[in-house]
Amino acid sequence: MKVPKFNRRGFIKSGFWSAVGSLLGMRGYAADASETYSMHEGDKPPLQGLPSSDGMMTVGEVDHARNGFDPTAILTDWDTGTVGRLPDGQLLREYNIVAVDKEIEIAPGIFFPAWTYNGRVPGPSLRAMEGDRIRIHFTNHGSHPHTIHFHGIHPARMDGIPGVGQVEPGESFTYEFDAHPFGCHLYHCHSVPLKRHIHKGLYGAFIVDPDPNRHPEHADVARSRLLGSEENQRWQEFVMVMNGFDTNFDEENEVYAVNTVTHAYANHPIRIERARPVRIYLVNITEFDPVNSLHLHANFFDYYDHGTTLTPTLHTVDTIMQCQAQRGILEFTFADHEPGLYMFHAHQSEFVELGWMGFFEVVE
Repeated sequence: MKVPKFNRRGFIKSGFWSAVGSLLGMRGYAADASETYSMHEGDKPPLQGLPSSDGMMTVGEVDHARNGFDPTAILTDWDTGTVGRLPDGQLLREYNIVAVDKEIEIAPGIFFPAWTYNGRVPGPSLRAMEGDRIRIHFTNHGSHPHTIHFHGIHPARMDGIPGVGQVEPGESFTYEFDAHPFGCHLYHCHSVPLKRHIHKGLYGAFIVDPDPNRHPEHADVARSRLLGSEENQRWQEFVMVMNGFDTNFDEENEVYAVNTVTHAYANHPIRIERARPVRIYLVNITEFDPVNSLHLHANFFDYYDHGTTLTPTLHTVDTIMQCQAQRGILEFTFADHEPGLYMFHAHQSEFVELGWMGFFEVVE
């Protein structure tokens, strides 16, 4: 589907929604905010039994099967690799990542010519423990040279930049390093032009759990973050990658989302058990905007900047801003709340209208 060229901010002010809303499969307000556009006959209402969004919602559903990934599954789909041991006993985790060009549906009826890791945007959420040896076998089946640059500590020869680990189409490279430091990190392509390789979809979360034995002063907290531990199983953990899409390549985003699909968690709220605490690994990889943000309704959270501490860097906040590549861990609970739907969204209102809004469904 060819999307007509338009300036996002200019057209929002001049009634863009009324001009091309039906073409884009979205409904919203025109310049006169009292004029709301109805769904086409036969369209399924996007919010059945949910609070009103006052027309600021995409209409219809993205075909996740066609995309080959589902935003709900991405929330908890950790890739822990194939596990082995090196001769000295160090734990080895091996991953296979393939770059491939792929058209994906980012909003109902809106298709984006993405560059992907393993056919999805964001790429697989890699997870390991502090001190593990990481070995990533990377093959480039895309149409351009690509790399994988990891935010973390590694040798210069593993940096994943042009001239150091850049992979031409049809070729392969293996990155290898120890997982340090613990925290909420990311990886992305670092080929040039960098802004193009990032905004086209080549990025993903890289989570390094703390080794409790290395942090005896905070061993209980470290164990709660260690995937698979008894303490960790109490927690409801989700990865959220904030991203945007420039659909006409004018270096302004027309679509915003968490984990790629607009309003995915408004149409399908994230189920939360009231008695169990919540931990979110939040990563911002939005290109063309200086900051993105997350605001939690009716609740507050503790925030661990970059996830590299075991004590909060911020206590009792309900909004966090992140520049591109900034990330952190949010921890909160709904234990004292009544069951129901609790909204979360970017606190740039324009981002909300263009796709970045969802709900937690708190249940007993």
